[in-house]
Amino acid sequence: MKVAVAKESFPDERRVALVPAAVKPLVKAGVEVVLEAGAGTSAGFTDEAYREAGATIATRDEVFAADCLLAVRTCGAGGSGWASDLCRLREGQILIGSCDPLSHPQACQEAADRGVTLFALELVPRITRAQSMDVLSSMANIAGYRAVLLAATALPRVVPMMTTAAGTITASKVLILGAGVAGLQAIATAKRLGGQVQAYDVRPAVKEQVQSLGAKFVELDLETGSSETAGGYAKAMGEDFYARQREQLGRIVAESDIVVSTAAIPGKAAPILVTRDAVSKMRAGSVVVDLAAERGGNCEATVPGETVVVDGVTIMGPTNLASDVPFHTSQLYARNISTYLLHLLKLGLPEIALEDEICRDTLVARGGQLVHSRVREAAGLPPIQAEPSQPATV
Repeated sequence: MKVAVAKESFPDERRVALVPAAVKPLVKAGVEVVLEAGAGTSAGFTDEAYREAGATIATRDEVFAADCLLAVRTCGAGGSGWASDLCRLREGQILIGSCDPLSHPQACQEAADRGVTLFALELVPRITRAQSMDVLSSMANIAGYRAVLLAATALPRVVPMMTTAAGTITASKVLILGAGVAGLQAIATAKRLGGQVQAYDVRPAVKEQVQSLGAKFVELDLETGSSETAGGYAKAMGEDFYARQREQLGRIVAESDIVVSTAAIPGKAAPILVTRDAVSKMRAGSVVVDLAAERGGNCEATVPGETVVVDGVTIMGPTNLASDVPFHTSQLYARNISTYLLHLLKLGLPEIALEDEICRDTLVARGGQLVHSRVREAAGLPPIQAEPSQPATV
């Protein structure tokens, strides 16, 4: 099989789907690896390094002629670059990458219309044997770390407590909203910087994880028994719940110097946790970093992709923090996607092994149609009727 990586077409995306270290195990497995010239340059990986690892450097046309394409961003995650990539795809090609299938099912439908076999890495199941393929966790880890550094840089105060000859400086108060992978890394980073850290999550089960990192867990007077999905993600709640949540969180937000919000629900708009009124009550110079900005934001005043100042409070809405640290995020992503590809190859790719949970749960399009039940639902399509003795829709 010939596997190829093109230069990312998403605006300002600096990551690359494969790094030289990830090429070697693929070549060892008998895969012919081809990269577009300069594909890894922005992430710090030269064409020569890829050649030494066993890859071939080629033109974009040659890359898109491969049997299988690996991408960081494609379909709905590809933004304005998706249209130019789409017209190059052909029937029977395999496309693997981050696709944002639940928020942009129409882009996945476009890939299906071209006859592409599409796999979305965001849909990798949260099971033990798939942990090394979990791109969401890999990227969220870096985003949580980076968010705290951005906040600390923008804050007109120091983060740790300092005792000096001129007096004692008190530690800054840091509030982390959401204790998933990004939130836990943000907590750890804020603690390392010396902040006075507390965190809130709608899922009471994460309390121990928050406390194990040295942060205080914020408990609100809310009923949260059904707040977690079977996959471990936060579940969408009713508007009455969110209204009471915003009211109670507002008092804690107002006392914080830094707020990092990370609350996101797959395929849904991010819940508003920090109201415009809560921002107005924060001290001038305080900073909000909204990691849910790409989904609309957890802060009512967030402008996705921009930094704004509201009532003296700096509100940052980064939408692609992983791209700001492309060397290491590319390393992590490449490990995820190469491990995933090797798994599919062991199962007989290009044959599709629907009996395997990882393959089945990530398969979005095949044979000219969307085949993933959740993506079909998001696209407003009816379920596929399973044929006798055939597996049901994944």
